[in-house]
Amino acid sequence: MKVALIGYGKMGKTIEKVLLERGHEIIARFDREGIEEEKLRQAEVAIEFTRPEAAFGNIASCIKNQVPVVIGTTGWLHQYEEAAKLCQTQQSAILYASNFSLGVNIFFEINRRLAQAMDAFEQYEVGIEEIHHTEKLDAPSGTAISLAEQVEEQLSRKEGWTMQELHGKEQIHIQAKRIKDVHGTHIVTYQSEIDTIQIKHEAHNRKGFALGAVLAAEFLKGKKGVYQMKDVLNL
Repeated sequence: MKVALIGYGKMGKTIEKVLLERGHEIIARFDREGIEEEKLRQAEVAIEFTRPEAAFGNIASCIKNQVPVVIGTTGWLHQYEEAAKLCQTQQSAILYASNFSLGVNIFFEINRRLAQAMDAFEQYEVGIEEIHHTEKLDAPSGTAISLAEQVEEQLSRKEGWTMQELHGKEQIHIQAKRIKDVHGTHIVTYQSEIDTIQIKHEAHNRKGFALGAVLAAEFLKGKKGVYQMKDVLNL
């Protein structure tokens, strides 16, 4: 598989290592200098891990050049629907995930099922905590937002999320912390007067995210349409 890497920071370099381990060819590496479309068109799939302000432009370039693109950048989702429509118009392919870790995507399923079970028990208040490294630009994380949206879908008593300490009872509170050298921790807590139920995912390094992104790229090659990580994992 011929791959274009868009974004060549720490995550891009980790993805590169996994790609090479799995026998793929990297035909282009684009970073802050921007995308060369002639080189981009040589790729069978692109993997995009950059910055929120650059993501949509990079995605649009891939779509217009008929290069399926796996997107790992978060913080740009106000333009997601626009990207999805462009993808459909141009008959290309995109796959976005707030987190590509296989463990996190299993965690998503556990979170969804737990929230469904907790809908009947109004005495439990739910909250989400996420911890990331100090270089992460967006807060809360895309993963924490995904977790909150899953809870909101299942809990009839909840509507929306907030980072404000003082908030309405219907809102899900997300606490975001930034600590040096933390790869990513997410905790969902249900608490009542008598007990606490908690689920947690903790990443030990970047390789889990990189492997998931590569698996997504292998899945997306040759496809058209808009996909999610659950399509890759059959969840």
